[in-house]
Amino acid sequence: MKKKALVLTSLLMMSTGLQAATEISGVSVPDSITPQGENLQFNGAGIRSKFFIDLYVGSLFTSEKMNQGNDVINSAEAAAIRLNITSNMITSEKMIKAMKEGFELVTADQNNNLDTKIADFIDTFAEPIKKGDQFTLLSVPGEGLINYKNGEFMSITPGEDFRKAVLAIWLGDKPTDKSLKKDMLQS
Repeated sequence: MKKKALVLTSLLMMSTGLQAATEISGVSVPDSITPQGENLQFNGAGIRSKFFIDLYVGSLFTSEKMNQGNDVINSAEAAAIRLNITSNMITSEKMIKAMKEGFELVTADQNNNLDTKIADFIDTFAEPIKKGDQFTLLSVPGEGLINYKNGEFMSITPGEDFRKAVLAIWLGDKPTDKSLKKDMLQS
């Protein structure tokens, strides 16, 4: 009887450990994160590739499971997008260019004045970027977007319009990568 209990306990512990994180392209994505004290659960993750090269693992964390991008963008609850750089091909220059392109896609039909906020936010990516770096973009309704690099605070950009525009880069109607959007919104 003790042997069966020990085997059952071992199997239960092993299965719990397997659920604690998801492995994607060599990146361990946790089942939850707590930036700024916000308890966010893993929603989904995928790989951003270009020309058959894996560039980063993008993961989405939400307060509850969501499978529609607009639900995340318009939610009254915090959400976070995490980017784990998996390639030495990503440099600060390339990240800045990609962010500019993403903002152009999501703000093309809007007549609002986000230019200063976008420029200030993009400037936070000017420091060298290397394989293994991690960016966490915490979206807090009513507060704005808080940007972290490797767990260190980088910037806060206020405004609902800006916060929603950043989320829309990955989760909007014109995402930079449709496959990554789908993977982030898996249910």
